[in-house]
Amino acid sequence: MVGKEKAQGKTQTGADSASATTDANFVDASKFTHSMAEIAQRSQRIVQEWLERQNEEGPTQPDPLNIGGAFLEMTAKLMASPQHFVEAQMGFWNDYMLLWQNTARRMLGEPAPDVIKADPKDKRFQDKAWNESEVFDFIKQSYLLSARFVNDVVTKVDDLPAHTQQKVDFYARQFVDAMSPSNFLLTNPEVLRKTAESGGENLIRGLNNLLGDLERGKGQLRISMTDPEKFKLGDNIAISPGRVVFQNDLMQLIQYAPSTEQVLKRPLLIIPPWINKFYILDLRAKNSFVRWATSQGHTVFMISWVNPDGKLHDKNFEDYMREGPLAALDAIETATGEKAVNAIGYCLGGTLLGSTLAYMAAHKDTRIKSATFFVSMLDFRETGELNVFIDEEQIQALEDKMNKRGYLDGSEMATTFNMLRANDLIWSFVVNNYLMGNDPFPFDLLYWNSDSTRMPAAMHSFYLRNMYQQNKLREPGGIELGGTPIDLGKVKTPAYFLSTREDHIAPWRTTYEGTHLLKGHNRFVLAASGHIAGVVNPPEAGKYSHWINPEIADTPEAWLEGATEIAGSWWPDWQRWVTAQGGAAGKALVAARTPAEGIEAAPGRYVAVKTE
Repeated sequence: MVGKEKAQGKTQTGADSASATTDANFVDASKFTHSMAEIAQRSQRIVQEWLERQNEEGPTQPDPLNIGGAFLEMTAKLMASPQHFVEAQMGFWNDYMLLWQNTARRMLGEPAPDVIKADPKDKRFQDKAWNESEVFDFIKQSYLLSARFVNDVVTKVDDLPAHTQQKVDFYARQFVDAMSPSNFLLTNPEVLRKTAESGGENLIRGLNNLLGDLERGKGQLRISMTDPEKFKLGDNIAISPGRVVFQNDLMQLIQYAPSTEQVLKRPLLIIPPWINKFYILDLRAKNSFVRWATSQGHTVFMISWVNPDGKLHDKNFEDYMREGPLAALDAIETATGEKAVNAIGYCLGGTLLGSTLAYMAAHKDTRIKSATFFVSMLDFRETGELNVFIDEEQIQALEDKMNKRGYLDGSEMATTFNMLRANDLIWSFVVNNYLMGNDPFPFDLLYWNSDSTRMPAAMHSFYLRNMYQQNKLREPGGIELGGTPIDLGKVKTPAYFLSTREDHIAPWRTTYEGTHLLKGHNRFVLAASGHIAGVVNPPEAGKYSHWINPEIADTPEAWLEGATEIAGSWWPDWQRWVTAQGGAAGKALVAARTPAEGIEAAPGRYVAVKTE
C-alpha cells in the first residue's frame, strides 16, 4: 500500500509538473485579448494614415520599376524557342522524383545522399533541423531545386537584350529569396520551436514589431535593423571631438581636434557621399577613420551634408561642387592659413571629387595636391546590379515622384541598396523581428545604414541621367559644371584608388577604370570584403587583406594577376602614400591646430536631421 501510494504520489507529481510546464507555455488569455485589441486599433490607424498619404501624393504608376515589361519580353523569347525550358523542366522533375525517393528511404532508416546541398555560408539553413529532420530536409531541398530551376530558366533565354536579362535575373532572385521556407512560420523549424517554447508570445511580439515598423514608415514598411534608442550622435556614435567651423545651405564643415603635438602641414579634406551620412568614417573609437587619421598627424576636415527637404529641390550637381569641396577649400584656408590640401572622396563623394578636380584643372586651380577615391566610380559602364534600376521608364517615374516632393526620399534609396543583398538586409530581419519576435540587436553600422538621407530632385536627376544612364562623365566635355566642360583627362593630380573585392555598389573592375581616366601618377589598391567593411577596416582589428600592385595595367584582371596580397588593413599603405606626395612638403610638420570656437560642436546639426 505504501509503495502504491508513493507511486501514485509520484505519478500525480509528474502530472502536476507536466501541467505546470504546459500552462507556462500558453499566453495569459486576458493579456492576449488586450494585446489583440491594441493591435487592431494600431492597424486601423496605420491603414487610415496610409490611405491619407496616398490621397496627398496622388496616383502612382502601376509598374514604376517596369518589371512586367521585362518578364513579358522574356516569356515571348522563351515561347519562341521552348527547347531550353522543356529541358530544364524535365531535369527539375527528375531531381524532384529522386528527392521523394531519397526522403522515403531516410524515413525508413536508410541512408540517402542529398539531391542538392545548401551553400555552407547560407545562414538561412544553419539550424540543425534542416539536416536532421527528414521533413525539413525535404522542404529545404525542394526549395533549393525550385530555386535552381527558376534560375536555369530565366538566365538562359536566347536573344534577350542585356539590360532586360539583368532585370529578369535580379527580380527572379528577389522572388526566389522571398519564397524561402525560412521566411514562413510553418516551414521554419527554429521559429516553430520558439513558438512552442513561448506559447506563441514570439508571434505577438513579432506582430507588435511589425506594426511599429509600419508606424515608423507611416504605412510603408521600414524594417528595423537595429535598436535606434541605443545610439546618440556625439555620445556613442560620431564620437570624435571637433567643431563646425563653416556652414552653408548644403553642408557644415567639421574640423576635428588634433591628437598629436605636431600635425602635417597639409590638411586633409574628406568628402563623404550625400546618399548617406558622413559618420560611417567616425562610428566608434575602435573603427573611426577620423580618429586614426588624427592619430597619424592629419588635421582632418569633414563635410557633413545637409539632409535636404523640398526647399532645396533646385540644388544641382554644380551646387554640390561649389558649396561643397570648393567652399570647403576656402574655409580650410581661413581656418589654417593653408591653400594646399589632401582630399578624400567616398563613393558619390569621389565622383564629385573627380568632377571638381577637372573643373579646377580647367581653371588652373592646384590647391588639391593629392586625391584619394574610396570605392568611387568615374566610369559608369558596368555598374553591377544597380543598373537594374536605370532605364528611361524608371527614371521618368522617379522624376515624377521627386518633382512632387522636391526630393528623393531616403528610404527609397535605402530599399534599393538593401535589395542588392536581400537575404542579409531584408529577410533575416523579417525572420528575427517578426517571426522570432526578437528585438533588433544594437549595431552601430546598421544604425548608420538606417539613418537615411534625402536628395534634391535636380541633383539626383542630373546624376542618374548623366552618370548612370549616359555615362557622360568619362567623355571629355560630356558634362558642364559652371559653364566649364569637364575633362577628367586634364587632371594631373596624384590619385589613390581604393576599391573592395566584394563591392555590390561600386564594382571594383569598374572603379579601376578611373586609373585610366585621370592622368596623374595613380595607385590602385584592392581590399577584401565589401563597400563598407572593406573601407572601414582599422589596422587594430587585424581583419581582411588587401592587394597592391604599383603598376597600372591595361585591364583590372591583368592588374590583379600581378598584385601581391598583404595581410590586414590598407590604411597604413595609404598613409605612406599620402605623406609621400609632394616630397618634403607632404611630410612637413607644424604645431597642432586646435579648431576655433566656430559654430557649434561636432557632429553638428545637419547630421542630426532625420528622414521622417
